Amino acid sequence: MYRFLLTPRWWGINVFVLLAIPVCVFMGSWQLSRFEDRVDTHQQQEDQAADAKTAAARPLTQLLPVDKNTSGRRATATGHYDTGHQLLVPGRQLGERTGFYVLTMLRTDGGKALPVVRGWLPGDADTKADTAKVPAPPRGEVTVTGALQASENQGTQGVQTGGGLPPGQLGMISAASLVNIVPYDVYDAWITVSHAQGPMKAVPPAAAEGSGLDLKAFQNLGYTGEWFVFAGFVLFMWFRLFRRESEAARDAALGIPVEGLGLESGAGAEQKVSSGS
Repeated sequence: MYRFLLTPRWWGINVFVLLAIPVCVFMGSWQLSRFEDRVDTHQQQEDQAADAKTAAARPLTQLLPVDKNTSGRRATATGHYDTGHQLLVPGRQLGERTGFYVLTMLRTDGGKALPVVRGWLPGDADTKADTAKVPAPPRGEVTVTGALQASENQGTQGVQTGGGLPPGQLGMISAASLVNIVPYDVYDAWITVSHAQGPMKAVPPAAAEGSGLDLKAFQNLGYTGEWFVFAGFVLFMWFRLFRRESEAARDAALGIPVEGLGLESGAGAEQKVSSGS
């Protein structure tokens, strides 16, 4: 009754199923492992951020380049603020309010400058009444302590990459954005100070890129479910086809004509011959 399994058609179906199910299971497991990795990294980032608040600050040069392990770490740098190149970074949120960052370049003894976000103020960076509240940076040699951050990119929340900003404003905090604004080399990193000068508020550090439970993480979880559903669908369709053809073969063996499958009993075939003669 199951001789149909040896036909070329069913050989093709069986080979496809035997290949498709392991591929679906493998891809689903891989996507699940990607989600679990993001969850572990997110937990590590939270633990690291908690430790960073109490850990002793380390010299900036010991934490570069910025990666997932050093992002958010307390760093310290000594130098002089460049009062001639203070910049405002508009359209930045703190809580539910929109305002702007106050960024000043710190000329370090190493020759390069470090972008320092001295704080956040509510309001519009284009409004004189709001920008008048920005306090002047300290003069003379200063030691800055704060959370180390990687340079922003086009995917960072709040950045403005379209250009058209007036002089004195910056859309994205990165060495690439600053290279044409300041006449000296800039570190490929920045610091947000731990304690802001009033009336500014300190900007909390952001999680390292690719370490949070963002949309991509939940996409991995969704893809996991899709691949396992595909595997179940392939198996379901195989059993459905198998049951259909096995029932047809059983009906043919009992002499019941089967439409569409070309299976007829010997008696049915003889009746056709005699009627035709």
